[in-house]
Amino acid sequence: MTHQPVVASNLPAPVGPYSPGMQFERLIFVSGQGATDPMTGQLAGSDTASQTAQCLRNVQTILHAAGSDLQYVLRCGVFLVDMSEFPDMNAVYARTFGDHRPARTTVEVSRLPHEGLRVEIDCVAYRP
Repeated sequence: MTHQPVVASNLPAPVGPYSPGMQFERLIFVSGQGATDPMTGQLAGSDTASQTAQCLRNVQTILHAAGSDLQYVLRCGVFLVDMSEFPDMNAVYARTFGDHRPARTTVEVSRLPHEGLRVEIDCVAYRP
């Protein structure tokens, strides 16, 4: 049994000494993804809805690199800097996942590691 990092050339560089994802057998652990647009290097927007959409696109890019996709997500962790923005995040999240409902924890945090970042999302998925 071995584990290996999951990397994708079309992702923003991690802000610390970690891999965007790790794969162990069929499990994929995706590190927290912020809303940086890999094409511009800038936040995808200043509001929670547009940032949530970009976070989930970044998560999906890592899952694709590992041979998986959003319908194979088992669990997500969502970190918001303001819980009053939960409805905005939740609406985008629900549209993105459709009828698939992974387990999820959502918490409010005091800060995230990028100025202006409103949301960060991580997940655990599997490769079919």
